[in-house]
Amino acid sequence: MKAILCTHFGTPDELELADIPEPKAGPGEAVVRIKAAALNFFDLLIIAGKYQHKPPFPFSPAAEFAGVVESIGAGVTGFAPGDRVIGWTGWGAARERIAAGAAQLAKLPDNLDFERAAGLIVTYATTLYGLRERGQLKPGETLVVLGATGGVGLAAIEIGKIMGARVIACASSDEKLAFAKAHGADETVNYASDDLREALKRLGGARGIDLVYDPVGGQYTEPALRSLGWEGRYLVVGFAAGDIPKIPLNLVLLKSCDIRGVLWGAWTLRDPKGQAALMKDIAAWCAEGKLSAHVHAVYPLAETASALKAIADRKAMGKIVLRP
Repeated sequence: MKAILCTHFGTPDELELADIPEPKAGPGEAVVRIKAAALNFFDLLIIAGKYQHKPPFPFSPAAEFAGVVESIGAGVTGFAPGDRVIGWTGWGAARERIAAGAAQLAKLPDNLDFERAAGLIVTYATTLYGLRERGQLKPGETLVVLGATGGVGLAAIEIGKIMGARVIACASSDEKLAFAKAHGADETVNYASDDLREALKRLGGARGIDLVYDPVGGQYTEPALRSLGWEGRYLVVGFAAGDIPKIPLNLVLLKSCDIRGVLWGAWTLRDPKGQAALMKDIAAWCAEGKLSAHVHAVYPLAETASALKAIADRKAMGKIVLRP
């Protein structure tokens, strides 16, 4: 079968399209024929050796997928050949088939196509975990979303609105902000042309911002942190800008605010029941049409390098998906 392989740490152009043996379902596993696999920003870090997890070589990028169960191993219950599923494996899905633990799979709603479904798990589960479990977002609060049109940013807009927040979307172009508005943002800030601190001060009013969702980092972190009101919360989701910011801790003291990490992947291992509950809500919202699961573009497996570079260049609004 065909697979995209990372044989050494490097750039997207150094990935290889190769023929590898078909997987077999071991105990507790299912083999899934992958219909679509979604890419995320951290795939760039994994293939460059800059992520917290470094898989053994050779490995495939792409952490999440949608497809059809072809076979099951001993001890698997709840799944059967022919079932439509979505799955999360951390990496390894840029290929035609994958053997995944049954605990890493969930049934796919019938009204959701494979390409949209492939990008559901990482972005929406990360965001719901962040906003509900870590951010404790309440109805009527003001939520600021940085990088608002990337995968997790778009998810934060949509879930923030479901949870009853007033959402301020921040992005780097008017085109992206129009996209954010179309997906539910109440207010927008172009941080490429506007002063982010002043804009958030104006929009936050006397109360200030209640919650900041930040998958970007870099130069935008400190001005966004300064926008928080008393006992506000700042969620650290990632560093798409490339730079890990250094925070003046006096700001945390003066605002009596919290900075909270959002490491969804590690949390799923510690609380699988909590993750199952998140996915149940996400699937229900998808079935009700409340989540767009928007796909920016679909690439064939052979063009994985171009797909990853579209993410690196911040061209994507929503998800980038591979079609094996």
